[in-house]
Amino acid sequence: MNSDDYIMISVDDHAIEPSDMFEGRLPRKFADKAPFVRRDANGHDCWVYEGQVLANFGLNAVAGRPKEEYGMEPNSFDDMRAGAFDVHERVKDMSANGVLASLNFPTFARFAGALFLTNAGKTPDQALAMVQAYNDWHLEDWAGQYPDRFIPCCITPLWDPELQAREVRRVAERGCHAVTFSSNPYKQELPSLHSSFWDPFWAACEETGTVVCMHLGSSSSAPMTAPDAPYSVQITGTAITLFDTASDLIWSDIFKKFPNLKISLSEGGIGWIPYFLERVDYTYRQHGAWTGADFGDRMPSDIFKSNIITCFIDDHFGVANLDTMNHDMITWECDYPHSDSTWPEAPERLAAHFGGVADDLIDKISHRNAMSLYSFDPFGIRPRERCTVGALRAEVTGHDVSTVSHERHRGPKATTYGDIVSTGYRSESAEAREVAKYNERRTSAESAR
Repeated sequence: MNSDDYIMISVDDHAIEPSDMFEGRLPRKFADKAPFVRRDANGHDCWVYEGQVLANFGLNAVAGRPKEEYGMEPNSFDDMRAGAFDVHERVKDMSANGVLASLNFPTFARFAGALFLTNAGKTPDQALAMVQAYNDWHLEDWAGQYPDRFIPCCITPLWDPELQAREVRRVAERGCHAVTFSSNPYKQELPSLHSSFWDPFWAACEETGTVVCMHLGSSSSAPMTAPDAPYSVQITGTAITLFDTASDLIWSDIFKKFPNLKISLSEGGIGWIPYFLERVDYTYRQHGAWTGADFGDRMPSDIFKSNIITCFIDDHFGVANLDTMNHDMITWECDYPHSDSTWPEAPERLAAHFGGVADDLIDKISHRNAMSLYSFDPFGIRPRERCTVGALRAEVTGHDVSTVSHERHRGPKATTYGDIVSTGYRSESAEAREVAKYNERRTSAESAR
């Protein structure tokens, strides 16, 4: 199959929310509590909520910039392509990349919407109103503007599984069948994936055919070997961060209680899956008698293959080992506008994986699985012949996808994980505390010398 004939749906991209997203969406009593964007004297934009300046404004939204300028924090809307935060420009960027449709995760609200969890203990009604306002913006002004181009994905009130269940049902009635959730809620001081606490939420997702998306980093923590390790260590490690989440899911009771529930390991890659499947089955055979694990007449790998959706950006080893996986549960992702993204050359980059892969399987991975699993039917709105890479690119002939430098807008360059934390990125996490301890020890040691 020629890459111009692909139909491509990405199950993992990111929206940089526009500054006016809450206007007119909150009850009057909470209107003055809405998060807002402030520009400081240096021309840097930042979200402010409950008096706190939020750290993850642009969060690696570097599409279209030279690789030398990649970093964690574009400092303002001016530092980003308009397609990062303007839905109309986003669709043009998607078409120029040959991408038909996209599922978008939050940014300033954090990947699983955990921002509003921080205030729920003091003002639960306000926190719930913020979650619902966020979702209404996403369903109306983002995904809803182009129903043939976006798979809706909403957030939930993480502090209360009964409220989560109601919100899942509310957005499902509006056509949303994906929600984002923490890959490890325990790290956010919530019950773990092994707790029955979440059962009402799982039940609502199963009932409505809603996919639970667990994006890497959605536990507000990240792998860290040492605060002074080069940041390349973390970037390398994130490729298999969701290995641990997959282990939690397989050895929990979630899929025993909710056998039709589907959970996606978003931005998790697939190259590690063959070994993971081998390891969980060996663990069961070798240790199941004394650990008490019981899968009946099935194996742990069977549960993974039937209930866990996977996706990849660039993963030649994984594609070379597709025969070990369930072909109906593999999807593709672009990760626009982040630095891992293959924009604007996604079709050509993906085609390099598919030598010798049958056309039917290419169709499954590139779009059919996403349509089926996420209850998404763009062909009901847009004729199939207008959905191909070639057709989409023809619609935006001349759209500028050139590389543009924003060097003059750059902030301090972070080269280690400690640098990232010290500038405020994910400063609420346990890693920040570890960095502080490390710096204290280093200072003490230097003083002693």
